Amino acid sequence: MARRPRVDMAGYYHIINRGVEKRVIFLDRDDYEYFEELLERYTKEFTIIMHSYALMPNHYHLLIETQQKNLSKFMRQINANYAIYFNKKYKRVGHLWQGRFASWFVTDEAYLYTLIIYIEQNPIKAKLAYTIEEYPYSSGHQFLNYDSLAKWLKNSYIAQNYKEDKDAIRKFLYTTVDQEQLQDLKRASSLMGVPHTKELDIAKLQKMLKSFEDKKERNSIICKAYKLGYSQHAIAKVLKVAQSTVQRVIRKK
Repeated sequence: MARRPRVDMAGYYHIINRGVEKRVIFLDRDDYEYFEELLERYTKEFTIIMHSYALMPNHYHLLIETQQKNLSKFMRQINANYAIYFNKKYKRVGHLWQGRFASWFVTDEAYLYTLIIYIEQNPIKAKLAYTIEEYPYSSGHQFLNYDSLAKWLKNSYIAQNYKEDKDAIRKFLYTTVDQEQLQDLKRASSLMGVPHTKELDIAKLQKMLKSFEDKKERNSIICKAYKLGYSQHAIAKVLKVAQSTVQRVIRKK
């Protein structure tokens, strides 16, 4: 059976990849840190925003935001370079990864929030740590120890919306995830159409937001667009404003 074409458009993605035969891919601290160095290098090179990540012994989770259609190129660099490093260090040959990475297009804010919480709580569910902040190989560890926040996480959703309010960050990250809702969201995400369909939607959004007399009218249009199903990310991109600005407008209504 032919593989389903991968959706590759600008937007948010949840990405997972595992070691071949579920083997361990991070054997020591240097391995985890080298993978984080790759994330830092290539998020910068491909203009990608890292919103959340968790590196587990035999797999990893990433929640990223692409600005261009370059998801596959970004992931190819991450996976290929880490495989070369790992095979050389441990004197092995052959495939390191189970297959091509799995990715889900994040369709709305509800999915985004749920995924951040799900990813950051992954080490606890795997019994690798008792708390999010104590697991060193995740973004949650950095968000809750803000003095050590890496530059490549400073444009993340949490850093932009919560700043240095650790109590608010902690409350958000420890929210209970509804597993049934998470699976429903993943199924909905997998039904995303080809990029051309999305481009037509964006064209309609651009027309809606083309002109307004004042900020009050602009905010009204923002809320209308959001109710029609457009994401905060798409609205912010068309208006050329920060997503947090759009979020504040919607929250006030």
